[in-house]
Order: sequence, then C-alpha cells, then structure tokens
Amino acid sequence: MARPIARWGVALGFGTLWWWAVLRLTLAPDAGALEGAVAAGGWGLSLLPVHCVPKARAAGAVDPRRWAEAWRAGRATTASPHRRSDAGSAPS
Repeated sequence: MARPIARWGVALGFGTLWWWAVLRLTLAPDAGALEGAVAAGGWGLSLLPVHCVPKARAAGAVDPRRWAEAWRAGRATTASPHRRSDAGSAPS
C-alpha cells in the first residue's frame, strides 16, 4: 500500500513543479532558464512511452525460444534460392 501512495506523491510533486515552471514562464517577467528547463524537461518526459510492457507480457508477442529454434534449424524459408549471376540464362 505504501508503494502506490509514494508513487502518487512523487507524481504529484513533479506535476506541481512542472506547473509552477510553466505558470512562472507565462506570468512572471523575470522567469529564466531554470523554469524553461523544468518546463521543457517535463514536456519531454510526457513523450516517453510509459505504457510499454516487457515483451514476454505483451499481447501477441512471439516466444523468444521460437526464434532460437528457427536459427538452429538452418534454412528458415522454402523459397527457391536466387540465381547466381554466373549461372547463365534459363532454357527457353
């Protein structure tokens, strides 16, 4: 129970700090680089993909062992190989 409360407290604290910087930039004539850095940093953090999950838990993720088995098996395709440039032309 303490972890979610602490997480919300940290998020609220950073959110308050960001809003302070943004409001100070817009309303105070003496706002400077510190407020600009805090506002830009907070905005940049909002662009991070925070809703990502580990690949193992993602819906539709391919099991890593499947890739290892494919590499060990050798050829991964049954398509015909490309013709070599020195193989000549095909019979007509």
